[in-house]
Amino acid sequence: MPRDAQLIFADHVGRSYARQYGFPPMAGRLLGYLFVCDPPQQTIDELGEGLLASRSAITGAVKLLESYRMARRTRVAGERMDRVSLNPDSQQPQNFDSALHEEHAALFREGLAVLDDAPPERRAPLAEMVALAEFLGERLPELRDEWHARREELRASGKLPTSGG
Repeated sequence: MPRDAQLIFADHVGRSYARQYGFPPMAGRLLGYLFVCDPPQQTIDELGEGLLASRSAITGAVKLLESYRMARRTRVAGERMDRVSLNPDSQQPQNFDSALHEEHAALFREGLAVLDDAPPERRAPLAEMVALAEFLGERLPELRDEWHARREELRASGKLPTSGG
């Protein structure tokens, strides 16, 4: 892949993750670059050179991506520097844990209790958030299972490689 195409893709991912998730642009750019760089494991210096960015900007972006478990550092025996790559687990669906949504439902129920004597229209936003959190808590584990079945079908058909999480 030509280097310009890699940078354009990295920039697109950076803008998307900044807009959608509030990521600093460099973290999104780094994430995009990790998807397309060759080799897929690179040092901080190599990433800085590839992304035309400072070592400190790359280091900060790596730390953020690590905190989201989207990137990981590894070190080969005998090497003195870490190599950064995508975390293979990051390609797996995130936020399918129903406990998170159960926690949100409980939190919003607490708000409903605060508004116990309020008119229905005042309680409506919290009631809807409770219903949404309960719905997600029920459906997301089912969707995760459906995804795993679909992924296996895609792997069996050769449309997805068999390696990976």
